[in-house]
Amino acid sequence: MTGIVRKGFIPEHNNATIAPLFSPGFDMRVLLAPMEGVLDSLVRELLTEVNDYDLCITEFVRVVDQLLPVKVFHRLCPELHHNSRTPSGTLVRVQLLGQYPQWLAENAARAVELGSYGVDLNCGCPSKMVNGSGGGATLLKDPELIYQGAKAMREAVPAHLPVTVKVRLGWDSGDKRFEIADAVQQAGATELVVHGRTKEDGYRAERINWQAIGDIRRRLSIPVVANGEIWDWQSAQDCMAATGCDAVMIGRGALNIPNLSRVVKYNAPRMPWPEVMTLLQKYSRLEKQGDTGLYHVARIKQWLGYLRKEYAQATALFTTIRTLGDSASIAQAIGQYARTVHAQE
Repeated sequence: MTGIVRKGFIPEHNNATIAPLFSPGFDMRVLLAPMEGVLDSLVRELLTEVNDYDLCITEFVRVVDQLLPVKVFHRLCPELHHNSRTPSGTLVRVQLLGQYPQWLAENAARAVELGSYGVDLNCGCPSKMVNGSGGGATLLKDPELIYQGAKAMREAVPAHLPVTVKVRLGWDSGDKRFEIADAVQQAGATELVVHGRTKEDGYRAERINWQAIGDIRRRLSIPVVANGEIWDWQSAQDCMAATGCDAVMIGRGALNIPNLSRVVKYNAPRMPWPEVMTLLQKYSRLEKQGDTGLYHVARIKQWLGYLRKEYAQATALFTTIRTLGDSASIAQAIGQYARTVHAQE
């Protein structure tokens, strides 16, 4: 492996700007998960405005057999233009997905050169397309591959910046969970995020295994973050009690309840529907660079699909915009609906 380390480079971050392990005054951290095809930069911008996330992880940057152009990193993480922070100041970390150590290292080095607050390695994505090409959760079958990838990234990134790894408990069982966890720690990773299900478990609620996360936490000396089935303050408390973790990562729930990090951290009430409408109205007016129009239309409808699980009022709005095919029409419909909602307050 040559030409990948570049340790003489130090990005804008320094020890004074790295976030503390815990938010001041609270005993837990809450991280926003890297949900591919869902949590893009626009959603990160909106959610971090109304929450207190300690960190966001990007959608994955797919790494195959080359050093990717700068524009790829900027497209998936435009926050790199702003010292790796959202407009409201929340730190963002680039996530890589791949299986070849040399190219993971090359691209990890590029990510931090561009300003990423460390890098994360995806070893948990259950997508058939991703797994079919050897990335994501496929690595769980062979912990040595996880070790080699994480080690190469660690060696390529300056020591003061984090290199983290996200995994599941295994491919079709949790039998290798300790091998997987040991591989991550021995590779020199800063932190491990564990989704408490196997790849084959998918997202089935009854398959969550917080106890297994706790077993891993007790085994390792590096911090472990618990992920999976955290929907409110009580489930977060139950998860921490079962795992012993002092940090959690939330994903789908953050779209169901837009202020979920505040619910989880402070036992705050869920965001009222009129405030959700204000958020949706703002989202409908945002434009993603290079968007042809269809992308944003699909994302708005997708978010409403998540909101319907928590807010009955979202169903009527979803029905209204379901057949609309352009962002201008959707923005107009959401605006009209929002005015009606606010008039009833």
